[in-house]
Amino acid sequence: MNSLSYLNQSIDFPPPELALIDPNGLLAIGGDLRPERLAEAYYQGIFPWFNVNDPILWWSPDPRAVFEPRHPFGSKSLIKFLKKSTWRYTINHAFLDVLAGCAQPRSSQDGTWISAEIQMAYYELHLQGLAHSVEVWDGDDLVGGLYGIPVGNVFCGESMFHRQTNASKAAFAILNQHLVKHDFQLIDAQVMNPHLLSLGAKAIPRSEFLSILHCGRDQIKSASIWIKQEVFIEF
Repeated sequence: MNSLSYLNQSIDFPPPELALIDPNGLLAIGGDLRPERLAEAYYQGIFPWFNVNDPILWWSPDPRAVFEPRHPFGSKSLIKFLKKSTWRYTINHAFLDVLAGCAQPRSSQDGTWISAEIQMAYYELHLQGLAHSVEVWDGDDLVGGLYGIPVGNVFCGESMFHRQTNASKAAFAILNQHLVKHDFQLIDAQVMNPHLLSLGAKAIPRSEFLSILHCGRDQIKSASIWIKQEVFIEF
């Protein structure tokens, strides 16, 4: 039976399969954003998403938007663009700046869910080696990026941003290249939207997503793959 749970000090979550049908995927309310709880949430296929001044809401939607890592990533026009670009790319060089970029409201939005509280919570995860960023630079200017949390061989993408055309797509291309190189199986994009669909995301049943996550979440990846580094796009 679908039900809504209220969290206390324990970091335990109810099974994701109990999430409500309407609103789709709402599983629990409350708790906090301490690193242990966030890490446990992603390990179980659950993520937080809530507006500023609202209680913390935890979700596991059905279906789930995902990508299968592939390289090269992108359309022929994007690849042509990137071949001519003078941008440079890094991993974990500017995590806080990427968070701030992702927190800026889009032109179609009145605000952002990535509050100061959220930013500090994910920065704590980053300091513990559990959250990572990809950056796109035009000279010394940060023009795009993304961040997320790897769980075994699944990368849970959280948000991306751009300040120049194609910069977020370039960050995603770098992420794909990195994940293919290190044998990741899936990129979790959470909830489908037109932008994700245009990038090639597909919707799969929550049960299928959880099965893939459960099979791969204990796969140990070397911490060295996420050391602060400059990377070069390959074609």
